[in-house]
Amino acid sequence: MKGLRIIALESRRAEEMATLIRKQGGEPFVAPSMREVELAEQSAAVEFGAGMLAGEFDCLILLTGVGTRILWKAIGSEAMLAAWKKVTLVARGPKPSAALREISLVPDVQIPAPNTWREIVEVMKGRPETRIALQEYGKSNPALIEALQQQGRGVSPVSIYGWDLPLDTAPLKEAARRITAGEADMVLFTTSMQVVNLMRMGDPEVLAHALNKTTVASIGPTTSETLEEYGIHVAFEPSQPKMGLLVNEAANYNESLRS
Repeated sequence: MKGLRIIALESRRAEEMATLIRKQGGEPFVAPSMREVELAEQSAAVEFGAGMLAGEFDCLILLTGVGTRILWKAIGSEAMLAAWKKVTLVARGPKPSAALREISLVPDVQIPAPNTWREIVEVMKGRPETRIALQEYGKSNPALIEALQQQGRGVSPVSIYGWDLPLDTAPLKEAARRITAGEADMVLFTTSMQVVNLMRMGDPEVLAHALNKTTVASIGPTTSETLEEYGIHVAFEPSQPKMGLLVNEAANYNESLRS
């Protein structure tokens, strides 16, 4: 990345992202693009908790670490811990697994990389559970719900948090300006919502056109799908959906283009 202008839209790990880019010789501009917001009314969590205690579910699919923690904060108790131990716990990736370990639980099923909804559907194909509670991540995933239902399962989504713009949108607006002005050589995306919120900072068609003049790197298939929905070509995905690998392998990708 020697001397390349790299834009990233990481929020919680913004400083870490900037450090990784600098280590590869890039010039980072990291603009926080989103924040997780707990729903003011956790009625879905309460309803789910009552159903869990009543034995209405035989499987709980946890999609995010943040969501797992918020869910437990809303309904956690000794009785709930005992109820979770009785059902099959499915963790989409390492973050919900870590959140489960914080309450002395381990997942019964670990979804393999790249941890998209398609891997969940594939893993669940041969499993016996039919009454699924699904902890959602910021927005609903109709494709996942429909695919599980087509397997003959009942699915109860549990919405407990959403995504919003950061309180200070000035850096994100500046990132959009730099991209539109051709002042970025590479843009790194680590979640789908980063794409959505960036597009809110200007004319989506203009931004998409400008992004297609840069090198766009995506953390994995789900984020790539969102980019493609906006007509943005994804040049690169890392071998695994991890931020460090995204930066390191993107640097190698750039080096290969130069050689």
